[in-house]
Amino acid sequence: MNKALLNLLHLTDPTLPIGGFSHSAGLETYIQAGKVRDAATAKEFVTEMLSKNIHYTDASFVSLGYDAATDNDLKRVKELDEECNAVKLPMEMRQSSRKMGVRLLKIFQPLCHDELVDQYARAVKNQEIPGHYCLAFGLLANRLNISKKEALTGFYYNTAVGFVTNSVKLVPLSQQHGQEILYSLHTMIDDLAEKNLQPDIDLIGLCCSGFDIRSMQHEKLYSRLYMS
Repeated sequence: MNKALLNLLHLTDPTLPIGGFSHSAGLETYIQAGKVRDAATAKEFVTEMLSKNIHYTDASFVSLGYDAATDNDLKRVKELDEECNAVKLPMEMRQSSRKMGVRLLKIFQPLCHDELVDQYARAVKNQEIPGHYCLAFGLLANRLNISKKEALTGFYYNTAVGFVTNSVKLVPLSQQHGQEILYSLHTMIDDLAEKNLQPDIDLIGLCCSGFDIRSMQHEKLYSRLYMS
């Protein structure tokens, strides 16, 4: 059994207690507005979110953070963390990313026994940097000897699982429909992970404004089940 594979499965486990289940990334707003209402529109939401938003934001920061960790460049990791904070316009999206990042570090820092991880965690604890989930993920994936392509694939898959699970609960959809959506995304996830191996830094932060608007509207929904 490949130890790196076990590390990847652990790092990307959807049941990891970091609070990911509490966040819908604006999906709840789309559903209440009637924009996402069945399996077809749920698949469209997940596909567009992965390819038009995550691809240019979180996944790019996973990739760049991984590279900075390879170079043992804590300064670069900190810069990326601040840049990630700047491109996340909706307040709830910034908060959810930071909360998940802090919790991920609390789990894996004691397991890694790594100086760079310790320095990064200390900077987050001292509130020198935000500590976003995608930067923590990229740094930890590097230190757990997970290849960059596998780390990116796992990150995309974990994100997709979250969106699909939320769709099943909120629309609602059958579990079968949820698994069919997830299976249909496999090829796209592999392609996106390949593209993110060398992200275009000039496109960092590019996303569909609709996602940001729906996330901002989520803050003022009359009733809601999710924190974002």
